[in-house]
Amino acid sequence: PDHLPARSMFNILEILPPVGKVQVIDVGAMDLGSEIYDPLLKAGVASVLGFECVQAECDRLNAMARESRAYLPYAIGDGTTRAFHECNFPMTSSLLEPNSSLLDRFQNLENLTQVVKKHTFATKRLDDIPEITGADFLKLDVQGAELDVLNGGDRVLADALVVHTEVEFVEMYKGQPLFAEVDQRLRRSGFVFHKFAGIAGRTFKPLIVNNDVNQCLSQMLWADAVYVKDFRAFDRLSAEKLLRLAVILHMVYGSFDLAMQALLAYDRQCSSGLAPAYLHR
Repeated sequence: PDHLPARSMFNILEILPPVGKVQVIDVGAMDLGSEIYDPLLKAGVASVLGFECVQAECDRLNAMARESRAYLPYAIGDGTTRAFHECNFPMTSSLLEPNSSLLDRFQNLENLTQVVKKHTFATKRLDDIPEITGADFLKLDVQGAELDVLNGGDRVLADALVVHTEVEFVEMYKGQPLFAEVDQRLRRSGFVFHKFAGIAGRTFKPLIVNNDVNQCLSQMLWADAVYVKDFRAFDRLSAEKLLRLAVILHMVYGSFDLAMQALLAYDRQCSSGLAPAYLHR
């Protein structure tokens, strides 16, 4: 993480036994220049299976031929046939219709969510995709359709250690579930809220802050929320999963205290001394 001094980010892999590949499932895998899990890829300890339902974008991602990454042109949802709203800014496209009357109350939102084309897709449930053979890290960026993805992914959620999901606090897309509903669903699946990895909003019209239409004055609208398997139940995880969890927490989030808890649980299982070595470093 950019906010941490470089000296704090020692290479945790130096003190661990081999951890294998962290299996990343990326739902809404549009290329935006960087991904939250990039530190894992750079260290060579991640394998990514991504889903991008716009065929041209999916083809572009695969054409990059980046190591340890593969992408499928599936719309992930509840398994029903749905309309996909392709917007003028691709990152705002969604299975849900933009809520223009609400978005237009804020600076620089409604104009970024203009529907230019509608597609009809037979959505696929995560649990019905045979290519998913394991999951450690689940990333969701689906513009309001997060709950549909989660409801179709009980098997994937049972495997996953960390869920990094976009959430909204107001109905930016018509009929969308909000943060509270996503939070409840993940807690029912054995996760606890860990942190926000970014939170954002906009200023109500007609005010503009510092001549910047993207700057927020007070109203928060969306965030990236991070959930982790309940730390009170770390002892139920396998030794392999505990190592991967520590790697994710350390490398991606700088959550050194929670990574330490995973290593303590590993030491209890394996009669090892990883946690003291981690603390020393």
